[in-house]
Amino acid sequence: MQRRVSVALLSAALMVLATTGTAHGAVVPAAGELTSQDLTVAGVGSPHYRIPALTTSVRGTLLAAYDARPTLGDLPSHIGIVLRRSTDGGVTWQAQQVVREEAAPNGYGDPSLLTDRTTGRIFLFYAGSVNQGFFGSGTGNDETDPNILQADYSYSDDDGVTWTHRRITKQIKNPAWAGMFAASGEGVQLRHGTYRGRLIQQYAIRNNGANYAVSAYSDDHGETWHMGNPVGPGGDENKTVELSDGTVMLNNRSRPYRTIAHSTDGGVNYTPFTQDTSLVDPANNASVIRYNPGAPASNPQSSWLLFSNTEDTSARRNLTVKMSCDNGKTWPIRKVVDPGAAAYSTLTRLPDGRVGLLYERADYQHITYASFDLKWLAGTCADVTLTPPAALTAGTSAEMTVRVVNRMNVRRSQGTLDLTVPGGWGTQQVTVPALRPGQGADVKVPVTVAAGASGSATLTATYRTDGKQASGSRTVTVTPVG
Repeated sequence: MQRRVSVALLSAALMVLATTGTAHGAVVPAAGELTSQDLTVAGVGSPHYRIPALTTSVRGTLLAAYDARPTLGDLPSHIGIVLRRSTDGGVTWQAQQVVREEAAPNGYGDPSLLTDRTTGRIFLFYAGSVNQGFFGSGTGNDETDPNILQADYSYSDDDGVTWTHRRITKQIKNPAWAGMFAASGEGVQLRHGTYRGRLIQQYAIRNNGANYAVSAYSDDHGETWHMGNPVGPGGDENKTVELSDGTVMLNNRSRPYRTIAHSTDGGVNYTPFTQDTSLVDPANNASVIRYNPGAPASNPQSSWLLFSNTEDTSARRNLTVKMSCDNGKTWPIRKVVDPGAAAYSTLTRLPDGRVGLLYERADYQHITYASFDLKWLAGTCADVTLTPPAALTAGTSAEMTVRVVNRMNVRRSQGTLDLTVPGGWGTQQVTVPALRPGQGADVKVPVTVAAGASGSATLTATYRTDGKQASGSRTVTVTPVG
């Protein structure tokens, strides 16, 4: 749903300049480093900026779009869509340009970018409003009704320099639905199998007072659009990613864990939502991408996914990137990008193999662009599985069995395993032997339960070897004394 912050457009000449400085200035990226710079400053050019979208064009240009807002309110508000371009991999950025703005009370917000890698056309989806936003929008699909939240997009055939606008509400909105808006960030184009070339943009829709996720798709490079069948209730802002076998996985905003659904027909129908308890979330927009979307299924990289969100059960903070080596079944690799206040984030793969990350920082004071490579992520594909003893009792000691399996195609040297436990508990580091590709080892980790512990507790085991790491978690139940 649209729970956001907002901004009035001043003249396009009032461009927002990237800030400079050690932590958030323009820096040429180096291997193994995270670099970042602020693309917006609240109050400069617009009172507020929110809702980042990011894509890489077929020419390698980075495009970053976001809302310029007059207040902290969502649509309906006099919001406009603005954009910045970078032709050097995100090192420097051109002046901010207006993509869509009209006189009040018209508003346009919640951008999502999508690049057609066959034609080179770049799509920028967003919602258009006059009188109503997501929760107040009427049913029907009259494209002139000011009380209906409209489905709009702009497209560019010159690498994001100029834009043409279209309205597709009648094409994709079921008249029985009320509010509907494009989920911000980046859409996908399928690369393999029966639906190769299909463009998919995610939406959230409201039907009979409940919220659902649904895919809009095009098989003719955006000339016409169709809508799949909603999945929910419980849908919200959501993203899709193509897995190595051609399945489309939908990743949905939900608290305290993300919810997941799968489609085997190119996004038309999805399985019911299930929780992914390894993806903790405070109900915030997030991002999931395939690291190497062009890789054939025979290439191990075809199963590598990257995910970004604010990893916290209740607050928008602790922006974290995770990596999966098995199409999202497990997420053994994680690294914190920003431990402070953060919100929406979106990822895109850069031509040189680095990853671009655009996110809201410091209580919506900035939209920040960061980039990193897999060396910085410092992960290794490994299964880390915790098996607790049959009973854990407060005030007693036990051994936790942790199985580590090397899923890389290279040998891993002798490593270590550390168990993260709640306060008052005790544990110690243990050694993991060297592992050949595919080889596993069971290690015993001592753990002492705090005397006053009871109920559930989450334990995380972190395996480190050759300067890289992987982790796994398990929730255990503690029996109190007496």
